Amino acid sequence: MVRRYFGTDGIRGRANRVITPELALKVGQAAGLVFRNGEHRHRVLIGKDTRLSGYMIENALVAGFTSVGMDVLLTGPIPTPAVGMLTRSMRADLGVMISASHNPFDDNGIKLFGPDGFKLSDEVELKIEKLMDSDMSKRLAQARDLGRAKRIDGVQDRYIEFAKLTLPRALSLEGLRVVIDCAHGAAYRVAPGALWEMGADVISIGVEPDGLNINKDCGSTDLAALCAKVREMRADIGIALDGDADRVMIVDERGHEVDGDQVLAVIAESWKEDGRLQRPGVVATVMSNLGLERHLAGLGIELVRTPVGDRYVLEHMRNHGYNIGGEPSGHIILSDYTTTGDGFVAALQVLAVVKRMNRPVSEVCHRFEPLPQVLKNVRYKSGKPLDNANVRSAIASAEKKLGLGGRLIVRPSGTEPVIRVMGEGDDKVLVEAAVDDVIDALTEVAA
Repeated sequence: MVRRYFGTDGIRGRANRVITPELALKVGQAAGLVFRNGEHRHRVLIGKDTRLSGYMIENALVAGFTSVGMDVLLTGPIPTPAVGMLTRSMRADLGVMISASHNPFDDNGIKLFGPDGFKLSDEVELKIEKLMDSDMSKRLAQARDLGRAKRIDGVQDRYIEFAKLTLPRALSLEGLRVVIDCAHGAAYRVAPGALWEMGADVISIGVEPDGLNINKDCGSTDLAALCAKVREMRADIGIALDGDADRVMIVDERGHEVDGDQVLAVIAESWKEDGRLQRPGVVATVMSNLGLERHLAGLGIELVRTPVGDRYVLEHMRNHGYNIGGEPSGHIILSDYTTTGDGFVAALQVLAVVKRMNRPVSEVCHRFEPLPQVLKNVRYKSGKPLDNANVRSAIASAEKKLGLGGRLIVRPSGTEPVIRVMGEGDDKVLVEAAVDDVIDALTEVAA
């Protein structure tokens, strides 16, 4: 069955164009019906980031859920991983996060979590889609059975305590000057507060949301402001979250960027030393640098690759017993603690290693030399460019050119009509030539 609404991370699109009140109402009704099991009072927990459209979508979801007899608990702005955690700990039947993650403010989305705190399976999402396209009027609750909605207090404090407890109680961040960039997003209160409570000297930026500035020139997708502030304040480390705080990027004391691959290496090596790896491996995607794979192999840690997308990383982790996974973009999943990517919890793990090693972040977070990697995109109008014979021939030729010491990844984007071509190897000139050959072939077809 073709998926009409759900993508790789919930439902996402332009607010009031794709993500409309009508759509949100249907999501609430359909998801509520799917998760109504038994005679108890059912309830759903709804969190959101700081986008202006969050008010509109939140109210429409409330109408949908209450119309099928579900009570609604509204948290206000809170990180996506907090919704997963609270859904499970508060015994809710369903959790919802209203967010488009790292996208600009005029996008928004709806992410759903089951009672176990994990995002929904494809099968459950398809059930919800089927109901959304059906007539649900005869399944609405009777007047006496309508749900109630209320805002709840204290959830931000609960998340702060949860995050702090992922580190040993005796660990203090005293002596560390930390710049935290919250992208004017969901973590703008909880992340600086938690760092301060743990003893750090905290400088906060990206903590003045106005509904329109989320992810704008800040956060994990634009590190320029954070790099400048770290240098200005002579800080020890910079931490950048995205709009819903499920991603993190690090900046060292020199103002240099540290990506998710290096963060994975830092945490994996630390956990291996402490005997905390459930399996001697880390789950990453095909986009993680070959340098990471070689570095981990030298430590006796396998790098297992999945398709792009944190849901595929998490699925492999759950199915095969791994407890560390992530992506270069900063989605880091530590399943000992969380049911989804948690940028802030991952940052705390890095801070713990920095304190233990008592060395500069530039040394702690540089575990390997990344291999030259070239990524280019080609936009196309229609059709399936990858089925073209000349394109397939160019891909085969490029793979042969890179040989066993390199990699070529050619894949369509999951969100836009774009083909992404990534090449990697020891010889940058050779990598660029191989990628350009494929790009040229794709351009001829896409024109």
